[in-house]
Amino acid sequence: MNNKPYSRSQLIYKENINKIKKSKIIIFGLGGVGSIAAESISRNFIDTLTLVDFDTYEISNFNRQLYSNEENIGRKKVEVFKENIQKHCKETNINIKGEKVTENNIKDFFEIEYDYVIDAVDDVKAKLAIIKHCKENNIPVISSMGTGNRINPEMIKVENIYKTFNCPLAKKMRKELKKLNINDLTVVFSKEKPIETEDKRIGSTSFVPGSAGLLLSSYVINKLALEG
Repeated sequence: MNNKPYSRSQLIYKENINKIKKSKIIIFGLGGVGSIAAESISRNFIDTLTLVDFDTYEISNFNRQLYSNEENIGRKKVEVFKENIQKHCKETNINIKGEKVTENNIKDFFEIEYDYVIDAVDDVKAKLAIIKHCKENNIPVISSMGTGNRINPEMIKVENIYKTFNCPLAKKMRKELKKLNINDLTVVFSKEKPIETEDKRIGSTSFVPGSAGLLLSSYVINKLALEG
């Protein structure tokens, strides 16, 4: 019996498992969406995985972010992730970058030639910097839109950003992307209208952001395996 860590995946992808194994992916953001996407991507045992997040864990992360717990309060998310992923990904090259993404330093994150980029940050300026760089350099990218204030994971789907609705973040992004003459961007978004909260604060669940993260992961892995 094949006892390789990817043996169960190989039953599905057959010879295409080699496309997955040799791939290089970078994930920006390890919050409710990105943390689940990163964990899922890592369990496909790819060649290289780079994780980017400048933040540390705090109590408010406990309801949705992987590895957020009392022991990790105040610790850098990228460091905790590398520590945990290495336990099951012995052969994957795991790189971590604990800096905030800006339009001035975006090139510093692309020292490696990546096969796919996952944007799971929630800062508009950072998202635009990531997407602009990818589009200018023909790097495949998929971006997560807002998952806050929603309770129905069945409403999440993959779509062109210009066909999205009921998403305030996507609306802001469309406006800015038009200024950059970017007319196409694959995103994961929720069709569900956000729930109004007290003082317009952003609430979250354990399952909607996580579902978006899994959809990001599945989209990227299937693209690389079946179309790459």
